[in-house]
Amino acid sequence: MIHIFRQLKGPLAMLLIALGMLLLITSFAHAANAPERAADAASLAPAEIALNSPELAAPPPKQDPCLHCHISGEEKGLWTPLARWVLFGSLGLVFVFGVVRSANVWVTKTPWKPIPVRAAEWVDERYQVSEPLSKVLSKPVPKYALRWFYCLGGITAFLFVIQGITGIMLAFYYQPTPEAAYASIQYIETEVRFGAAIRAIHHWAANGMILMCTAHMLRVFIMGAFKPPRELNWVSGMILLILTLVFGFTGYLLPWDQRAFWATTVGSEIAGAIPIIGNLALIFLRVGWDISAQTLTRFYALHIIAMPLLTVAFMVAHFLMVRRQGIARPL
Repeated sequence: MIHIFRQLKGPLAMLLIALGMLLLITSFAHAANAPERAADAASLAPAEIALNSPELAAPPPKQDPCLHCHISGEEKGLWTPLARWVLFGSLGLVFVFGVVRSANVWVTKTPWKPIPVRAAEWVDERYQVSEPLSKVLSKPVPKYALRWFYCLGGITAFLFVIQGITGIMLAFYYQPTPEAAYASIQYIETEVRFGAAIRAIHHWAANGMILMCTAHMLRVFIMGAFKPPRELNWVSGMILLILTLVFGFTGYLLPWDQRAFWATTVGSEIAGAIPIIGNLALIFLRVGWDISAQTLTRFYALHIIAMPLLTVAFMVAHFLMVRRQGIARPL
């Protein structure tokens, strides 16, 4: 070994000497720190035993501080990062769209065709829907039907759409139980962002829908638009008016306050006064003889499921009949 070491010259010999010194220093340091490591191991042993013992519960999971603040409501600037993403994301999409559009025009040497037009052509190429739709959508409106009182039915339909959108928003937070119904309304009014505004829109749109539907029916009656061959238009319109009133009646109980409770009591008593089927109607509405939690659930199901489905079905039938027979001429 000594003979081999003597034959090593230059940088290789220096490297071997340096490695030997490094190993020697490391071994001395390891030996010096051995007592400290033993003491640390002794102090950690009881903790490990305690964590493994079944008497103590597991530590709580680590929470994401950002997400925790948003959920618990400690952070009030929840919409700031979302607004930034929407703003800069929209600008980025506009930039990318401009680049794609310019590149398409340069490559194809043809005018740019909007994406909705391309999507419509793609669907029409497979299902041939443009021809039947053109017959319905391209039907001209007579000049006498451009007056404002001919738009009352369309305004009613528009308010129904507003009711559907705001009702879905409110349903995210409303709880149809006697214990939580009124509290959820107060939570929507005070805690949910724009909750009071959305509930006010839902409330006033409901009143406007009843008003516009009644005005539309009066206009049709005064102008004689219920006469043959439009009898079924009138019948479907009357059914839609009844459904609109049922909408308002079933929604009135949902806040579950004193006014809603006693108004529903009076309304169901009126239904119970119907000859022959009065008791049946009363029991159907209240799910028994008295207003209870089941009554609230029944009204909630009618308000958000049964009534919307029936209203949409009769609205489609009503619009198709009006489109088929045209708008009645004034007297």
